Amino acid sequence: MEGDGKLEAQIEALLNVEKQMRQAGDVAGTRKAATDILQLCLESRAWKTLNEQIVLLSKRRGQLKQAVQAMVQQAMQYIDQTPDLDTKIELIKTLNNVSAGKIYVEIERARLVKKLAKIKEEQGLIAEAADLMQEVAVETFGVMAKTEKIAFILEQVRLCLDRKDYVRAQILSRKINPRVFEADPSKEKKKPKEGENVVEEPGADIPSLLELKQIYYQLMIRYYSHSNDYLEICRCYKSIYEIPSVKEDPAQWIPVLRKICWYLVLSPHDPMQSSLHNSTLEDKNLSEIPHFRLLLKQLITMEVIQWTALWNTFKDEFENEKNMPGGTLGDKAADDLKLRVTEHNILVVSKYYSRITLKRLADLLCLSIQDAEKHLSEMVVSKALVAKIDRPMGIVCFQPAKDSNDVLNSWASNLEKLLDLVEKSCHQIHKETMVHKAALKA
Repeated sequence: MEGDGKLEAQIEALLNVEKQMRQAGDVAGTRKAATDILQLCLESRAWKTLNEQIVLLSKRRGQLKQAVQAMVQQAMQYIDQTPDLDTKIELIKTLNNVSAGKIYVEIERARLVKKLAKIKEEQGLIAEAADLMQEVAVETFGVMAKTEKIAFILEQVRLCLDRKDYVRAQILSRKINPRVFEADPSKEKKKPKEGENVVEEPGADIPSLLELKQIYYQLMIRYYSHSNDYLEICRCYKSIYEIPSVKEDPAQWIPVLRKICWYLVLSPHDPMQSSLHNSTLEDKNLSEIPHFRLLLKQLITMEVIQWTALWNTFKDEFENEKNMPGGTLGDKAADDLKLRVTEHNILVVSKYYSRITLKRLADLLCLSIQDAEKHLSEMVVSKALVAKIDRPMGIVCFQPAKDSNDVLNSWASNLEKLLDLVEKSCHQIHKETMVHKAALKA
């Protein structure tokens, strides 16, 4: 009790000093008096008094911004010294309430919210942690370092993915422009002009820009895996593959390159997929995993692939992916791989045949007539190719229907060619006649 009375007397004396300094407009004096009060509370381990004094000092009439800022920054250092979790949460909440709505302590508030969210997550309250993080819009903070902003937004995305809120995760991920990871951090450090806010240095626990790039793409892979968007997953792995630290270490780039190959094969055929396919085939590192070079070659060569032979060759590699970094390719991956092989075979057949019977098409695809017709119809609907099925006759026609103008143009073109040939023939006959006449006269 005697100790408590002594502490109260010391605090009272310092509060009077703080009042005089505040009224006199002495920034340094007010700041020192406020921080000394907090230091006294810490030394006495009076955590409840500390919380009360923080609130009291922040609400005093005409309180200086610099004093509140110094007080919040100092109290944040005490968080790790709290004796138990309840005291820690109480101190964080007090500082959070004090800094709410004050633009000069917005960075401190963001860091406090992040700490509180981490505690909630450790307690298993992921939904609460995600809601807490979403309250803070760090993209509007002018004085926060770029890497710290990105790290904060990525934490928001991660928590949304953990609670399976994929819509909000996508909205938050769009706040980060992937081009920001390509910037050279050494060139960006400019001296602030007069009147500009000084950007604060990021905390020691904030990863570098290239580490953040890897975290960003790993989170995007989690997001795209939910909707089985194989091409986007492949592009994410491609971006991770381009990171210098990954490219220098075979233990890191081999699993990533394997994933790129698998997701390329699983992606539906389109111009973007085709471009990625060709650029991956040109990669020299692919020679380290020749099995996958063969797989990519097979799917780019215009030849019909036998599904059973392909599956027997690559089944072990496919099942081995779950033991590699990045985990399994997905629940539907095996079915989708078979579908892609079927689509490839239909495209090959359409290149070599203008008309084919459904029975023969089904034989080439190793499918029943019903399944062959179903896959063909799906490809026509998705505009991957042009085809017409004559069901009574059982014939598939891969020639596109011509417009009446195109038909007339082709006829006109054919007539022109015919007349050119007739003219050339007449010229040759006339030439031969003249040569023979000259020979007879001689």
